[in-house]
Amino acid sequence: MTTSTPTLDQGLTDRLHGDIVEPGDPDYDEARKVFNAMHDRRPAIIVRPADAGDVIATVDLARDRGLPLAVRGGSHSVPGHGTCDDGVVLDLGRMRGIRVDPEKRTAWVEGGCTWADVDHATHAFGLATTGGVVSTTGVGGLTTGGGMGHLARRCGLACDNLVSVDLVTADGSFVTCTDEQNSDLMWAVRGGGGNFGVVTSFAFRLHPIADILGGPTFFPLDGDVIRRYRELVAEADDRLGAVFVVGLGPPVPFLPERWHGRPMCGVVTCWSGPQDEDDEIRDRVAALGPVLGRHVERMPYPVINTLFDELVPAGLYHYWKGAFTQGLPNGAVDALVEYGADTPSIQSVTVVFPIDGACHRVGPEETAFSYRDADYSIALSPTLTTREDCEAQKDWVRAFDRALAPHSMGGGYVNFMDSDDRDRVQANYRTNYGRLRELKRRHDPGNLFRLNHNIAP
Repeated sequence: MTTSTPTLDQGLTDRLHGDIVEPGDPDYDEARKVFNAMHDRRPAIIVRPADAGDVIATVDLARDRGLPLAVRGGSHSVPGHGTCDDGVVLDLGRMRGIRVDPEKRTAWVEGGCTWADVDHATHAFGLATTGGVVSTTGVGGLTTGGGMGHLARRCGLACDNLVSVDLVTADGSFVTCTDEQNSDLMWAVRGGGGNFGVVTSFAFRLHPIADILGGPTFFPLDGDVIRRYRELVAEADDRLGAVFVVGLGPPVPFLPERWHGRPMCGVVTCWSGPQDEDDEIRDRVAALGPVLGRHVERMPYPVINTLFDELVPAGLYHYWKGAFTQGLPNGAVDALVEYGADTPSIQSVTVVFPIDGACHRVGPEETAFSYRDADYSIALSPTLTTREDCEAQKDWVRAFDRALAPHSMGGGYVNFMDSDDRDRVQANYRTNYGRLRELKRRHDPGNLFRLNHNIAP
């Protein structure tokens, strides 16, 4: 008499409303893909839950079988944390429900939503909250890492606008977290990443923002432009979002063709103040240097978060580094100019996010995100169309990172860290690391949630 070897999904299928994809299934290869094509992994099973009950069942399976568990929202994780070899992928992409209460100015958002989903649902009521600058970014990864975006100076980080989360913890418990209930976990998910569980639902505070003045203004790559930019941000009303970019001129109609593919810099304006001040804002940004091209117009707020979408579609090859700075020291300006001149592709954009204003009105120990004294967060990324080209440009971004290091604050934003930055985890959380580690010991002593920028228990 022979006995068959139990399959991974044995017993799980009966507990699920969602579905399971395994090797050999017709859609397996498509289901295992993630945004960053550098990561070509083969999970043993991919679970696509329909609800929180399915999430609990999947967490139980991975824990009880001792399997790696990768949690995937929008799948934008640059280090590939949304996938794994020979383990369980929990793909939340089917859980994309949203409910907006316009009177309470609150949105309840399921864990598989993207920022395009949130922007669409909230804009119908003339409301918005800080979200990602690429609309396909997942809500979960961006928010639990901190969450930078065009509205950060006015509204704070995405995590600052969290009022509650529903969380499945490592022991399979379902808990609601607020500042009054399970407050330790609420504190931890505001910047502590995916270390503490699977967020199945977020509740966000919304703000009365419908239309904005938005779009890019391009200049020659010059240190004087960057120095004028830092003066503009230091003096500007918090309602002015002004993300700075360094890269190669994109092939857009409002930029002369002779500048396509040449090094340049630019400001992506997001003015959420009154329309009668639009001309003044355009002029202030244009005064940073010789304008090569611009497209700055009134638009619905959701549109500003789609401007990078075509530049970085899924399936490209990425490698990232990140840094925080106080002000933009002259040494950092020099590095942006020197290494920006060698940008390897149009998709490889260095992005400087201003995180002053409302971000500074939260204390460093009020959330797990501790860099409340940083004025800027810088993202460095060679993004190429082949793996070989991306590998070849890693030395460029590493040298760029080393050039910024003497002028930065030691740690960096966890969502800009790649897989070889594990030694920076403690620096990324600074004085909050000890508290996070103690919470990890308490809530996930077996480190089930380890496929992230891991805080080891």
